[in-house]
Amino acid sequence: MCRNIKTLFNFEPPATEGEVEAASLQFVRKLSGFNSPSKANEEAFHLAVQEVAAAAQKLLDALVTNAEPRDREIEIERARIRNAKRFGTAES
Repeated sequence: MCRNIKTLFNFEPPATEGEVEAASLQFVRKLSGFNSPSKANEEAFHLAVQEVAAAAQKLLDALVTNAEPRDREIEIERARIRNAKRFGTAES
């Protein structure tokens, strides 16, 4: 899976439309191999991003869980700590 695509389910506050679109863009970029499509492929690329975003939002809306929602700030801090350990950088 592409490292830039983040988990969006079961967070408080819920994922925004922008976050879903950003993940969809990353997914389409990964599948197509294009960071930015040519003019000839631009329409198909943007249509794919819209369709993936719609499917992703539909999925997020349909998923259920009994687990407590995760707090975004806590998850960001945990990621910082993991990255500091992984890359040997000082925590700030």
